[in-house]
Parts: sequence; structure tokens; C-alpha cells
Amino acid sequence: MDMNRDRTILHCDCNGFYASVECLLNPELKNVPMAVCGNPENRHGIILAKNELAKKYNIQTAETIWQAKKKCPGLVLVPPHHDEYEKYSRLVNEIYQQYTDKVEPFGIDESWLDVTDSYRLFGSGEKIANTLRKRIREEIGLTISVGVSFNKVFAKLGSDYKKPDATTVITRDNFKTILYPLPVSRMLYVGKSAQKVLEKLHIHTIGDLAGSDRNLLAGYLGKLGETIHDYANGIDDEPVKSVNDQREIKSVGNGMTFRRDLTGISDIKVGVNALADQVAYRMRKYGVKCSTVQVTVKDPEFRVITRQKPLLVPTHLAKEIAQASLELILSCWDLRAPIRMLTITGLNLIPDDAPIGEQITFFDLNKENAREKREKLETAIDKIREKFGKNAVSIASAIKNDLGLDDPDGN
Repeated sequence: MDMNRDRTILHCDCNGFYASVECLLNPELKNVPMAVCGNPENRHGIILAKNELAKKYNIQTAETIWQAKKKCPGLVLVPPHHDEYEKYSRLVNEIYQQYTDKVEPFGIDESWLDVTDSYRLFGSGEKIANTLRKRIREEIGLTISVGVSFNKVFAKLGSDYKKPDATTVITRDNFKTILYPLPVSRMLYVGKSAQKVLEKLHIHTIGDLAGSDRNLLAGYLGKLGETIHDYANGIDDEPVKSVNDQREIKSVGNGMTFRRDLTGISDIKVGVNALADQVAYRMRKYGVKCSTVQVTVKDPEFRVITRQKPLLVPTHLAKEIAQASLELILSCWDLRAPIRMLTITGLNLIPDDAPIGEQITFFDLNKENAREKREKLETAIDKIREKFGKNAVSIASAIKNDLGLDDPDGN
């Protein structure tokens, strides 16, 4: 590779991914305005994705079902099929990997590709992008939009620039013309709270952001201010990770919006135990233990609190994660107040065979023996679930309840 030559980075984004997969599974959906939505009975009643016909009615992702139906009374709603989405995501990424081993997924429907060293085999970045679009359309039946640029951030902005089924090339010569008129909210990592701060500083476009005072941004937004200022000026040297790199797991969590609000300690224990069971199962599957437990609680008014608790001993046992989670909730939550959503997350992960470094005394032996017995029990349950399905063994309190605990959402 010529060290003086810019990298060639692609960002490939599957267009209306969930909806497009549903249309492949049921081709009749292509002919009607349709949207994928969460289950209204579980209070996941929002639009997750929509097809091109639904877009003509200005149906928006994340708006409620009733809002979407108001715009389009004939809107056809279908539930999500996450196993199918994972399958098609894998098929798409397998094609990407035929052009470079530097393929870094960014969610289920987006990936960055570093094709800097692929041009001798496959041509320019633009040619590779067009080839990928053609192959995925013809071989899989999906469409992608591709941004081609000299860094990851501009490549992503390029894939968002023109949809569906389009290639946008952003170079050092044209990036100001293409990107600077765009609203600052289009910049990666500029969320609603950051956007509000930027608007107060009269920063409305990416061009405004690029021309602003970096130190001023740092004063208001900290490290994020410096980062997005660099991004707007084309400064981004973050590499695209290789598919051969082991992905570091930084947290394991499960959250759920309950079918009805949790009220009182009994309900809270049922919800906590079910979520902790899922978190612990996934940690054992990944071969890690957590040193910190985090709980996020949301009430019916969408107010959210998050609390963390360090553990004396790292764990991947559901009983211990549930106990720590319950202690956190009892310390920060009025039990008379209803709970709409709970998330339990294990943080500060270590390999499950890592030495803990604690000295076990005679008085700890009984506790340690109890942990070993508990670990054998939970591991045995894992094997049953792997053989017969994750619902083969369930917590008694989670069976035939009215909270919707049969399938907590993984986060």
C-alpha cells in the first residue's frame, strides 16, 4: 500500500432492511404500504421499518402505530422476524468479505469496508460499490446504498446521502460541497442533546460545525465536541476492523418493556429474576463474568434512572445478578411508583477463568461451595436450553404471567 495514498472506505447500508426482508419472505407486501412494528400488546407499538410505498405517506421510523395509521389507514403491519434478519445480514456480509477481510458491521444492516488494497483486483472504490450493489440486488434480492470516501465517517454520510440503491463518492475535493449544507444532526454521534447544545451556539449545518471554535465545543460538549469538530473537517483515522479480529464484548444486558407496569416488590422480583436469568445465560455463553451490575428503570412518563453497583466477586450467576439488581432498585426507587421498563446489564467484564485474586478463608468455604452448586445447576439448565430451546426451562414466576416475560429483548 502506498502510504501517501488515501484509504478507500465503503459504508454499505441495506435499504429499509427489516421491511425489505419481510417483502422477500412475502412478496405480496411489495405491492402495499407496509411497516414492521413491535407488538402493541407488549407496548412496543412503534414503527421499526417501512417499505418505499409507506415512505410516500411520510411514515417515520420510531413513530407510534396510531400515528402511522392516521397518515395511512391502509398501512399493513407485520411483526419482526429477527432470525431472518440475522440470516440475511450474514449473507450480505459474506459477499462483502469476498472483496476484503476488513469488514466491520455497524449494527445488523450496515458495514464499513476498507478496500484500499483491493483496487488492483476489483477496481476503484466506486466500481466495487457498484459491483456490490448489483450482486446483492441480483443474488439476495435486497438493495444497498454505498458511501465511498477516505474515512469511515464521510463514507457513512455518503451512504445516507442518496437512497435507495445508490453510490455516493465523497472526496477531499468535493466533501465541502456535498456535506457542509447538510443539517448537523446528520453527523455521526450528534444526538438530540448534542444538537440542542449546537443550536444554542448557532451551529445548524455540518459546515457550521467545521468552521466553529474547537475549544468552544470542548467547553460545552467535552471530548465529543472535539471529536465531531474533527469529523466535520475530514479528520478521522479510525481503522476498519478485520473480520478476523476478535470482537471485544464490553457489556451484556437485557431489557424489557413490560406488557403492564410493574407495581410493588413482588412484580419487581419477577421482572428482575427473568432478566437476570437471560443476562447470566448470555454471559456464560460468551465465557465472561461481570464485576459491576447496572440497572436502568423507566416509569410510565418515560423518566429514566440508571444506577451501578460493583460486586465483591465477579459473577455470571443469575441469582447473584438478580440480588445485586434488586438491591440497586430498592436503594433508588419508590416501590409505590410503577415501572414500565427495566434493563439489567453486566459491566466490567472479565474472562470467566480469570484469577480473582481473593483469599478464601475457612468461613468462606460454605459460601464458595454454595456458589459451585449454583453454577452446576445454572450450567445444566444452559445445556437443556441449548438442546431444546431457550424456553425449555423457565423461572416458575415467569410462567403464565401477564407481564410478557416469555421473550425479553436482548440489548
